Amino acid sequence: MDSSDEKVILLRRQRQRGLCLILFLGLVLCFWQLGSTGLVDETPPKFAAAGRAMSITGDWLTPRANGIPRFDKPPLLYWLMGMVYSSPGQELWDPLGSWAARFPSALSSVLVMLFLGDTVMRWPQKAETFPRRTGVIAALAFSLSPLVLIWSRIAVSDALLCCTFGVSMLLQWRRYVNPTRFSWVYAWIALALAVLTKGPVAIVLMGMTLVLFAWTQEDFALLWNRLRPIPGLLITACISLPWYLMELLKEGQPFWDSFFGYHNFQRFTSVVNSHQQPWWFFGLIFIIASLPFTPLLILGMGKAFKIIGQKVKSAEKQPENSLLVFAACWLLCILVFFTCAGTKLPSYWLPATPAAAILIAFSESYTRKHKRRQVFLFAWWVSIILVLLIAFFMWSSIFWDQFGLTQYINDPEIPGFAESLISSGILIRAATCFSLSACLGIVLIFRPRPGGLLALQAPLAVFHLVVLLPLFGLVDELRQLPLRQVSNLLLASQKPDESILMVGVSKPSIHFYTKQVILYEGNTARNLVNLTDRLGIEKRLGWSGKLIDRTKRNNTALVVIDNKTSQLPHWRGLDPVLLGQFGIYKVWRLNRRILERRAIELIVGGVKPNWRLPKPEWF
Repeated sequence: MDSSDEKVILLRRQRQRGLCLILFLGLVLCFWQLGSTGLVDETPPKFAAAGRAMSITGDWLTPRANGIPRFDKPPLLYWLMGMVYSSPGQELWDPLGSWAARFPSALSSVLVMLFLGDTVMRWPQKAETFPRRTGVIAALAFSLSPLVLIWSRIAVSDALLCCTFGVSMLLQWRRYVNPTRFSWVYAWIALALAVLTKGPVAIVLMGMTLVLFAWTQEDFALLWNRLRPIPGLLITACISLPWYLMELLKEGQPFWDSFFGYHNFQRFTSVVNSHQQPWWFFGLIFIIASLPFTPLLILGMGKAFKIIGQKVKSAEKQPENSLLVFAACWLLCILVFFTCAGTKLPSYWLPATPAAAILIAFSESYTRKHKRRQVFLFAWWVSIILVLLIAFFMWSSIFWDQFGLTQYINDPEIPGFAESLISSGILIRAATCFSLSACLGIVLIFRPRPGGLLALQAPLAVFHLVVLLPLFGLVDELRQLPLRQVSNLLLASQKPDESILMVGVSKPSIHFYTKQVILYEGNTARNLVNLTDRLGIEKRLGWSGKLIDRTKRNNTALVVIDNKTSQLPHWRGLDPVLLGQFGIYKVWRLNRRILERRAIELIVGGVKPNWRLPKPEWF
């Protein structure tokens, strides 16, 4: 065996050890205590209920929640959830149902970490001499993003889109670099999974990125020949289109109007669900999503732009050295696309976080090798200052109440949250983690080490375990536990043919935990009229409204109502029976005849029901 073979074997072993470390870190960060808390309203219980409904009903085509189709997202996330809900004994080892619901998001983030680490370690780029350390740094830069830390444990489709789209992008670049070893097919299969996760937006984002990257590489023909976009898109269509066509044939116009019209076209061209933000919103998210390493991200972007601006095709523009430029194109296209969108949400930035992680990971090595140490030190110092500011803010938590800051973190749905948070010691632990990270960063300025960013990242990984997870538990205890208690009382108190209503604050977790159709309405007088009408004639899968039986003396319904709504004039004087109260929620048993009389009074006063009007999104 010659020296070159020994070197290849050594590099392979180092890469394997690095991937094992990344896998361990990913499992700890994403799966530790994954099912220890309940689902957080408002959106995650809708996804979870639809996934579980597939498992229960055997209908794996149409996602349904609360007895109606849920057309806002394609089915891949629901399929993954449903498969876990179908596993033997799931309700025994996952009593809250949250592990099964969060599993796709957690798994997605671990897979992105592994693909990032493997890609960086295989192609360490021109200036990098410690690929294993840089691969681990890239994986942690992704997983420690504030957005990723949160959405890895939320049962929605954003983390899965980040994974399927991110893996597809990395596979495209790998194919471009080494066409003999990596097939062009896999990237397009991953893109099909992205389309089955959140729709055609994945194709648009990939197309924009590849066109921009081809322009920067000044070699469109090579990229076209290696990636083979025409047959690739056919593969993507063959995998993803059948569900869309079958659903369109089955559900018809409502599916077309809701999914394509409302959740795709209208979300991009206008503001839906009051998610209106200024045009510079994603510039702010760009900064927040990579804290406290945003200065290093900007440094990496600057280096990528410098390479792009070179008139002579340098070694850094060779395919195997183009990962930094590819990541910059990837991130820039997502920034531009969602800045142009009418509806803006922080989670839309998640598909850009793998690209940001690559730029952060390579920022140190590029500046070190190109004699720009002072620029790197400036960015490093700014990162340390950001860490120190966060630590100082956390240490000052003992004085928040004196300066009136607790009012800004209180939530009407979580009474006493600020006091519980301060007394729990969570903020002091957070301050300790950030202080340790800052101290290590300062030491490394005077005693630099390759891969020094790991020293800053390690305390932040501990922060996730000793701060964020206990914080999730505290929020669950104060905000979600009362809803689970309400659900248990509803199931224990419900009589045959007794419907369940929730008025005022809408909490889909009530449907998820009771496994029954819940009629949700707001707190206005019109909502009361709507409920009375719906109780008699509305029909949903698994539930049907029934008119009041005049031969029976007691026709009742169970009502979950919050304290604020119960004090409104049209909800007072209904003579309810109070069955229990948990947090801000009361459980009433209400005589439907009394409710009907109140509705008639309101109708005579000019209030008319409007629940039959078409809604693009309803529950």
